[in-house]
Amino acid sequence: MLEEVERWLQARSWSAADRPLEQLLAAKAAQGAARPQTVSVVLPALNEEATVGEIVATIRRDLMSPAVPLVDELVVIDSGSTDHTAKAAAEAGARVVHRDEILPRVPAVPGKGEVLWRSLLVTTGDIVCFVDADLKEFDASFVSGIVGPLLTDPGVDFVKATYDRPLDGATGQGGRVTELMARPLLNLHWPRLAGFVQPLGGEYAARRSLLERLPFPVGYGVELGLLIDSLHTVGLDALAQVDVGVRVHRHQDGQALGRMAAAIYRTAQLRLSRGHLIRPALTQFERIGTAFVPRTHPVDTEERPPMREIAEYAERQAA
Repeated sequence: MLEEVERWLQARSWSAADRPLEQLLAAKAAQGAARPQTVSVVLPALNEEATVGEIVATIRRDLMSPAVPLVDELVVIDSGSTDHTAKAAAEAGARVVHRDEILPRVPAVPGKGEVLWRSLLVTTGDIVCFVDADLKEFDASFVSGIVGPLLTDPGVDFVKATYDRPLDGATGQGGRVTELMARPLLNLHWPRLAGFVQPLGGEYAARRSLLERLPFPVGYGVELGLLIDSLHTVGLDALAQVDVGVRVHRHQDGQALGRMAAAIYRTAQLRLSRGHLIRPALTQFERIGTAFVPRTHPVDTEERPPMREIAEYAERQAA
C-alpha cells in the first residue's frame, strides 16, 4: 500500500461513534440560522416494499424529529416498482418521486445510477446522502455516520460507509464483486483508492457542489465511477470513510453478480482509456433441462453528464 494511503487511513477513516449526534447538531447550529447546511437523504428503490418503510420510519424518528433535526429532506425515488414500494415509503413519511417524472424530456433508462443522477433535480440539500432501500436491521447511524464528517470538517467532500457484510452466517468485509473485481481494479489502476473498505457500497454522502460536477454511470458502475471521479476532482484528502458496523441485506445470485462485475469493469475501462468496447455485452449460461442455454445481456455503457450541465438544473439553482 502506498505511504500516502497509509497516512490517509489514519487521518480519514473514522467510526460513526466518533461523532455523536449532539456534536453534529451543534456543528449544524453553529453555521448560523442564515445559511445552515441542509441534508437530503435519497433512497433509490425498485421493488423494496419489505424494507423501505422501516428505513424511512427510522430516519424520520431518529434524525428528523424536533429534538434531532439532522436530516432536512427524505426522498424515495421509485424506479418502476411493480409492488407496493411507493405506498410503503409514503406511509412511513417519505416524499416519493417516480423516476420518470424527473426530467421527462430525457427518456429514463434502467439502472441505479440513473436514479441517483435524477435525484439531484428533486432534492435541495447541500449534503446529499444515498442509502440503499434493501437494508435490513437498519440503524440511523448509517446516515449520521457518513454525514458527520461533512458537517464537521470543511475539507471533506465525499464519505463512504464501511461495514462488515455477513454472507451465509460468515462475517466478511467486502462483497463478492468488490473482492473479485473492484478491489483488484482499484489497487492496480487507482492505488490511491486502495484504502476504501467498501468501494462499491451503496451508502455514501457528498456535497452537492461535488456531485453536480460528476458524470453518473447509469447502472451498477455508478459507485465505482463516482469514487474515481471524486478522486480526480477533489483529491484523496477530500475523501473519507466511516465504519457504521454491519450491513444486512439480500444477496444477488451469481449471474446477477456477473452482470454487475461486467458493468463495473466497463466503468473502469472508460476511465482508463475513454475508448469503447468492441462488444459491450456479457453472455451467461443457464441450465434448462439437460442443456446450457446462453443468455446475453447488454453491459451498461451509458453515462449521464454532470448535473450542472443540465439546463433545468441550472435554472433551478439560479432561481
